[in-house]
Amino acid sequence: MKRRSLGTTDVSAIGLGCMGFAGVSGMSSMYGEVDFDEARRVMHRALDLGLDFLDTAEVYGPFANEEFVGETIRERRDDAFLATKFGFRIEDGKVAGLDSRPAHIQEVCEASLRRLGTDRIDLFYQHRVDPAVPIEDVMETFAALKRAGKIRFAGLSEPGPETLKRAIAAGKVDAVQSEYSLWERTVEDDILPLCREHGIAFVPYSPLGRGFLTGQVKRAEDYEEGDYRRTDPRYRGENYDANMKLVNAVKTVATRHDATPAQVALAWLLAQAPNVIPIPGTKKVHRLEENAAAAELSLSEQDLKDLAEAAPVGGTAGERYANPAMLAMVRR
Repeated sequence: MKRRSLGTTDVSAIGLGCMGFAGVSGMSSMYGEVDFDEARRVMHRALDLGLDFLDTAEVYGPFANEEFVGETIRERRDDAFLATKFGFRIEDGKVAGLDSRPAHIQEVCEASLRRLGTDRIDLFYQHRVDPAVPIEDVMETFAALKRAGKIRFAGLSEPGPETLKRAIAAGKVDAVQSEYSLWERTVEDDILPLCREHGIAFVPYSPLGRGFLTGQVKRAEDYEEGDYRRTDPRYRGENYDANMKLVNAVKTVATRHDATPAQVALAWLLAQAPNVIPIPGTKKVHRLEENAAAAELSLSEQDLKDLAEAAPVGGTAGERYANPAMLAMVRR
């Protein structure tokens, strides 16, 4: 597996998003049921392949995802680069708002260390920017946790450009995680340039467009209750039909390379900049292996041109989230 820089170290060029092993706000999963034996095999196979960048969060489950990841790799902790996140107030198993007060960050850090069964968190993110807490206070707390040896690197998830600029001025931002894929390109206008300028790793979540870019998805109404995709505006009605045109363009490029659409979507991201490290999620070993192989796929200039034309910035039909509260928490 190829490597890319993050902070003062390096990680696998493609990581593993673990959210699918336990979703948000009490859902057993956001993308269908989980075979936990297979999920364990996925994580161990990832480490076998040198794919060591594993991403989780306290809110996934909540809490259960960290526990599962920590328990699964306990005997192989030194083979993994563990990222987790704080930033929500969780009450009775539900998200009850944002909370990035320094004292809360420290509490979550200690709790995450226990759940993960480790003595350090490799990358600790603020999951969503809390407008009630100055980002400077968050950066100061990161610095204190680094000095204490609790965390190695610090990151922000879904910051807006002004927040990111303030964070950079206040301390060391090692990574930024935001949604980025062929169907969600808004970070190209401001966040990506800032990350490149300041040597910050950029970590795209949902790099396969929440699965849509694999070309193997159904319409929203065809998914079971509890599956996130059932409520995704981009999977619904006319939006689904419009967005399938992008999928067809990805399939065309995939045919040229005897590759899969998922591999093309990931290779496109890797080609955007050397600091981009996507973290596709999967619950199947064969899909993990498929994703990992994308690191070896080189797209031509014509491929990249065709894909960019098929997926202009802002060209995807439908909002990113059905819930206005979710929309309000991104790019703050």
